[in-house]
Amino acid sequence: MPTSGPAVGRPRDPALDRRIALAAVELFGRAGWAGFSVEAVARQAGAGKASIYLRWPTKERLLSDALETQVVDLTDADTGTLRGDLVHLARQLLDLYLGECRQAVLRMSVEASEIPGVANRWATLQESQVLAARAMVRRAIRRGEVSDGTSVTLLLDALCGGVVMHVVATPPHLRHRLLTDAPRYAESLVDFLLRSVDAGS
Repeated sequence: MPTSGPAVGRPRDPALDRRIALAAVELFGRAGWAGFSVEAVARQAGAGKASIYLRWPTKERLLSDALETQVVDLTDADTGTLRGDLVHLARQLLDLYLGECRQAVLRMSVEASEIPGVANRWATLQESQVLAARAMVRRAIRRGEVSDGTSVTLLLDALCGGVVMHVVATPPHLRHRLLTDAPRYAESLVDFLLRSVDAGS
C-alpha cells in the first residue's frame, strides 16, 4: 500500500485573495505609497497580517500583484472603422479612470517610478494603450481612412489627455454623471479628434 505524501496546507481562498487585492488597490489610491502598509491593508480587508504575508512576502509585491489583477490592460478591437475603434478605446479609458480602481490608476501615473514593481505595471498599462492605438491607425491607413503620415503618438496623447482632463476637471458634485455620460462623451471626443485629423491631412 503506497504511503501518503506530505500533508497539503489549506488551499488558497480566491475570495480572500480578491478582498485583499481590492483593499490594497483602494488603500493605495486613497493614501498613496507613503500611507500604504500591510497592517492597513489587513484592517481594511478584514484579514490577518499572517494571511497576507503567506501570500505576499513584501508590501511591494502585494501592491504590484494587486494592481496586476485589478487594473486591466487596454485591448485592441477591429470594429471596421477608425471611428469605431477609437470610440472603443475611449470607452476603455473612461472605464479605467472612472472605475473602482480610478484613484489607484491616477496614483500610479504619479508615483509608479518610486515603487519597486509598480513601475513595470504602469509601463505595461501604457504600452497596451500604444499597441492598441498603433494597430487601429495602421488598419485605418490600409483602409484609406487616414493618410500614412497620421501620428499615432499625437492621436493617443489627445485621446488619453482628453479623457483624463474630463475626469479630473469635473467638479466632485457632478462626477456621478460621468459614467452615465461616458458613451456620449467618448463619441464626441473621437469625432472632434477625427475632424482635426481630416483638417490636417
